[in-house]
Amino acid sequence: MPLMLALERLSPLERAAFLLHDVFGLGFDEVAAAVDRDAAACRQLAARARGHVREARPRFAVERQHGLALAEAFFTASRSGDMKALGAMLSADVVAHADGGGKRPAATEPALGLDAVMKQYERVAAWLRTHASKLVRVGFINGLPGFVTLEADGELQTTALDIEGGKIAAIYVVRNPDKLRHLH
Repeated sequence: MPLMLALERLSPLERAAFLLHDVFGLGFDEVAAAVDRDAAACRQLAARARGHVREARPRFAVERQHGLALAEAFFTASRSGDMKALGAMLSADVVAHADGGGKRPAATEPALGLDAVMKQYERVAAWLRTHASKLVRVGFINGLPGFVTLEADGELQTTALDIEGGKIAAIYVVRNPDKLRHLH
């Protein structure tokens, strides 16, 4: 799971203590003043947050070339409508997330499970037949193999794949232009 998703799952106080202390290097007395808690509580919040972030790391890192090859194969299958090839890449409990930020079309709820993700990508493939996207680059996005595409509307999109046991366990699509400005 990417670090940003792990941070989103922390409580607001855990996230604040972790970021202020571990990332920005503030002492626990300064963190305590910022979040209106005592230093001992902030120490505990940061420790809990570190534990949650550690737990969110993938147990087995994906070999770089395998991850990139799987990302490229996913792009090809999802864009061509090769549902058989796509289904073979996905785990039974795959989940697909999309973020349009209210500015671009995207699923508002995650698709959970192989059947739901396959139905979603059948609709995507049908739409892409008349609104083709262009592969810009295959690479790593937030530490996960994935790719950047230029969509038919002229906007960029990223797709990151969380791979477990050789299968895609999670798909993270970002369509929100506010989150992709740095790619231009």
